[in-house]
Amino acid sequence: MPQPSSPPATATPGTAIRVMVVDDSVFVRGIIARWLSDDPAFELVGTYSNGKAALGDLERVQPDVVILDLEMPEMDGLTALPLILKQRRNTTVIVASALSRRGAEISLKALTLGAADYLPKPDATKGTFATDDFKRELMEKVRSLGLKVLRQAGRAPALPPPSLQPQAAAASLPRGPIRLRPYSASDISLIAVGSSTGGPQALTRLFAVLGPYIERIPVVITQHMPATFTALLAEHVSRAAGRQAAEGQEGEALRAGHIYIAPGGKHMLLERDGPRTLIRLSDGPPVNFCKPAVDPMFDTVAQIYRRNALALVLTGMGSDGARGAGLIADAGGSVIVQDEETSVVWGMPGATAHAGNASEVLPLQAIGPKVIAMLARRRG
Repeated sequence: MPQPSSPPATATPGTAIRVMVVDDSVFVRGIIARWLSDDPAFELVGTYSNGKAALGDLERVQPDVVILDLEMPEMDGLTALPLILKQRRNTTVIVASALSRRGAEISLKALTLGAADYLPKPDATKGTFATDDFKRELMEKVRSLGLKVLRQAGRAPALPPPSLQPQAAAASLPRGPIRLRPYSASDISLIAVGSSTGGPQALTRLFAVLGPYIERIPVVITQHMPATFTALLAEHVSRAAGRQAAEGQEGEALRAGHIYIAPGGKHMLLERDGPRTLIRLSDGPPVNFCKPAVDPMFDTVAQIYRRNALALVLTGMGSDGARGAGLIADAGGSVIVQDEETSVVWGMPGATAHAGNASEVLPLQAIGPKVIAMLARRRG
């Protein structure tokens, strides 16, 4: 049965993000509800034990964001997801699943059905659910995606109050005109890609276009994802590109025409070994709250490839990749960032653009053709 909550007394009317929680675990519903209720940026509009109950109350509570468990009795999340989006087109859905291969598979399936993002849930039965990292990730994603819904609905002020300014949202705020860097005139020897929220969808779309044209250069990708999820993402990218794509392995030499994805839980770095470039996996601390993080990879790309590097910064929360993209640009390389309209969250690309580190800001559908034109110049 629905479990409506009282609105937070300190929330600003009309600007709080309205959140619905759908999960068959009483424990999980309770702890997420408490986290949301303790923050005036959110209004918890209801908690539900399955998709059917949530759908029956959707129009009454009108959520901006739905946190949707994928494995539930009576009506699971994959069944409920398209029905929620059909009934309320201006609602954003974040799906939640277990940290397992099955969880990764159904999460990526949910992204293809219209979910904005996913949350890998720690195991509540082992007492590891209420971790600081999981709470931070959940709250950041609800804030960032919810704030975008508020803006689209005209309910958010031009400058949100501090409680509505997550790292990602702050990175996407206007900061004046964007200053562009010149493109490198040198041939591309490597493409390096960084992405986060919305990244799996963007990567498969991009490499479905780029796949036939990267036979002469390697590609390295850091997508913010946990272990297990990155291995499955590599399979999806491989199918889209028609190329070999896999998690990078320690000491592996980069090969032309191959795509290497940073494995979840490790930073992927590059190291020059004579004529070869090797992958080095680091178990160092998170960077920008992320592991893998884009900045460490971009740093080594700048050192090795310099003006022959092309970096792509795609949709994602936060500002990871902005500093490393600056190093690539400073070394003479080129940086393309995805535009705000086609990004699920314009955090990472927005931060890179506003830092003056981009050669061009393009919609996702224009990035592939631009890169193909740059690669064709090399062939010529």
